[in-house]
Amino acid sequence: MGLGSGGFLFAQQALVSLDTVQITGFSQERFMGGLKVRRIDSAALEQFRFQNIGELLALKTPVAFKNYGPGQLNTASFRGTSASHTAVLWNGLNINSPILGQTDFSTIPVAGFDQLSVQFGPAASIVGSDAVGGSILLGSTPAKERLYAFTGGQIDRFHNYQAQAGARYSSTDGRFSGKTAFNGSLQNNEFPYTKRNGYSLFPSQTSQAGFVQDLFFRPDDAQRISAHFWFTKNRLVLTPDELQGRELTLTEAYRSMIRYELKNWVFRTALVRDIIDYAKGDFNHPDHSVSDRFANRVERDFEWAAGTGSLHVKTGVEWAYYRARVPGYGQDAVSEHRTDLFVLTRWQANRRLLLSGNLRQAMVTGYHVPFTPSAAAEYRLAGTATYNLTARASIARSYRVPTLNERYWKDLGNPDIKPEHGWNYEAGIEQQYRTAYGHVLKLSLAAYRNRIKDWTYWNPSKNYRVENLQQVLTQGLEVEAGWRYNSEAWQYGLDAGYALNKSYQEKAYDAYAADIVGKQLVFVPLHSGNVSAFIQRKLTRLSLQGQALSRRFTTFDNAQYLDGYALANLILAHTVLIKNVNIQGQLQVNNMANVFYLNVRNFAMPGRNFALSLVVSYKNPEKSSIY
Repeated sequence: MGLGSGGFLFAQQALVSLDTVQITGFSQERFMGGLKVRRIDSAALEQFRFQNIGELLALKTPVAFKNYGPGQLNTASFRGTSASHTAVLWNGLNINSPILGQTDFSTIPVAGFDQLSVQFGPAASIVGSDAVGGSILLGSTPAKERLYAFTGGQIDRFHNYQAQAGARYSSTDGRFSGKTAFNGSLQNNEFPYTKRNGYSLFPSQTSQAGFVQDLFFRPDDAQRISAHFWFTKNRLVLTPDELQGRELTLTEAYRSMIRYELKNWVFRTALVRDIIDYAKGDFNHPDHSVSDRFANRVERDFEWAAGTGSLHVKTGVEWAYYRARVPGYGQDAVSEHRTDLFVLTRWQANRRLLLSGNLRQAMVTGYHVPFTPSAAAEYRLAGTATYNLTARASIARSYRVPTLNERYWKDLGNPDIKPEHGWNYEAGIEQQYRTAYGHVLKLSLAAYRNRIKDWTYWNPSKNYRVENLQQVLTQGLEVEAGWRYNSEAWQYGLDAGYALNKSYQEKAYDAYAADIVGKQLVFVPLHSGNVSAFIQRKLTRLSLQGQALSRRFTTFDNAQYLDGYALANLILAHTVLIKNVNIQGQLQVNNMANVFYLNVRNFAMPGRNFALSLVVSYKNPEKSSIY
């Protein structure tokens, strides 16, 4: 597993030793042995509770994000791939928009989920389509507390406001638990300046609202039932004072899921509706797009003792029906069926060797999707009470089913577009060392090579009609290191990461593409890095976070680019305890050095700014008897 996913998990107050990843039953992490998986710890989730997942991961992982500005579109780029090559899973369900094939991370608040993990590299055999560059896993877990209730808010320099409230709760016997959470925000983005270094900060206003409800039931030892609901609404207005040029994008998502587990059988059904309204100038008659997804999944687990180890096999089938009504398609509605058959295996051969092998065959209306296998291994080269050294390697095939826009957009879509597919090879090594004086050191190194064929491309030489016009090779290196020290009154920590991502087109399919072969793909930084350090005494914590990116090209021939930049943020948090009530105040200083930088051409990002937040929570000290 990747740094932070197993071994030692650093919580906010204490160091907890874990031998294996904790599995809730929703996540496919158990079958990702041999892959790089990083779990974001509880301290980071707490610090970023008023921010979105993209802002957190940009500072904590080597994933590159393309951010158009505060409250605006924010998409991910794993290992040199595009935004549509990232699978986003909510309790095991891919929630990428079937219309756009991607997720806007500005609409996903950190506080909405109990677990956040990042899986690097293809995992299509485990999670299905879109997992070409990597996957982001959002999970909900049963409450362990009898009652934990919280409310809080944040205000920043630009008159942006955030608010949250919610509770986790469970019955005395632990057979029922749940979580209810609300969030809302209003981002006025009232900058004290209209330009930075000659570039405009385009005025925008964003309002968001969200609701999460998780319910867990355990009638007896053989049964588990859970229900999950997630609603988000995001309203973005660009240049609101320009009546002719203003733009409105209104997105809504309604997600629901019911899961039933009976001994070794698991049944899941889910219904998702995504709504996008877009208007320019006149907001009274926006383009209205609706996509619906109805999905069912049945799986069966088998487990056997195998010598000194164990063999765990999961077999199953997933069926989904998609239906969309989009003005740009030129017809009333389009629909498609998708069916996935899969076999996932995890063989713990002995205390040193872990093997995994996974098979998936997807079937999609009108397409031949390639058979998708993968194999991976982890081997503990050294393991003592104070030192662990583990090597891992994997080979995996990936695929991406075309989006509905790519298939059906009037004139520019291509109903004959082919699914993307490729092979990834990866190897890595990780070590952890604990000294007799309370120091813990971690180091992780990973190298990968991922070739993707039939990459879809909106071809400018044909008025941007979509075609399979690219074969892309992404290859690179990732290095992560961490240090922790805990004493009776003090805690210290440092995490640092570096990524080298070389991503370029290998073949020329037409005359237009001949001069871009071998050139770095647009908006993919060749070098990126992040660092996070903290010092804590009792209930006061000071954190420093930094991020650096090299230049990113904005044209395929690499003639134009955005300059690289380095940012630093400072967070000071203090907690007051009054019996069972916890009051935490936090001051955050973003872009401390007032660096000028662009994430997208002509969209300048804000300079130095401040945010104040306050969270009040109550925790019943009793724990449930089961969870």
